[in-house]
Amino acid sequence: MKHLDLSTEDAHMLHQKYYKEYGLAIEGLTRHHKIDPLEFNYEVDDALPLDDILKPDPKLRKLLESLDRTKVKPWLLTNAYVSHGKRVVKLLGVEDLFEGITYCDYGNVPLVCKPSQEMYAKAEKEAGAPSTESCYFVDDSHLNCKHAEARGWTTVHLVEPCNPTPRIPASRYLVSSLHELPMHFPDVFKSQEADTA
Repeated sequence: MKHLDLSTEDAHMLHQKYYKEYGLAIEGLTRHHKIDPLEFNYEVDDALPLDDILKPDPKLRKLLESLDRTKVKPWLLTNAYVSHGKRVVKLLGVEDLFEGITYCDYGNVPLVCKPSQEMYAKAEKEAGAPSTESCYFVDDSHLNCKHAEARGWTTVHLVEPCNPTPRIPASRYLVSSLHELPMHFPDVFKSQEADTA
């Protein structure tokens, strides 16, 4: 709104347009309007009052703790800048349960972000994935899931109950909650017997 002198409605429409086209609104703003991504991150993402919105999530923590780390390496993959990604998981109280983060580096233009295959390749390399086929991916973006599925990743589209189920599935798996993951992938979660022993 400030940099392009737009109304709230026009700024929202432009954000949605670029999000749909590029998977990340800042990508369109950088390409077409010469907006500095790091300045955008500082003024927008890092300025969001997330402390008032996000709180520790004990159920999410328990779910992540139940992953069998001999079989999977929990890794964050975000289109946000590193400061925002780390801030979110810290506020949720799960930052120590991930072994690393692949993020959109706002300091390098052109930006590399989901759903580009370059971003998925970057995540594979940074996470040390043994193969493309060994990657599991959960995302709430239909576009991101579609491209990850096409790459060969086992992909789960998270569609929260407040959102409509897509007419055309983005991937083989669709869940309305992360807590459904053990039902679909019991082999990567610790068994219930082991938890009680």
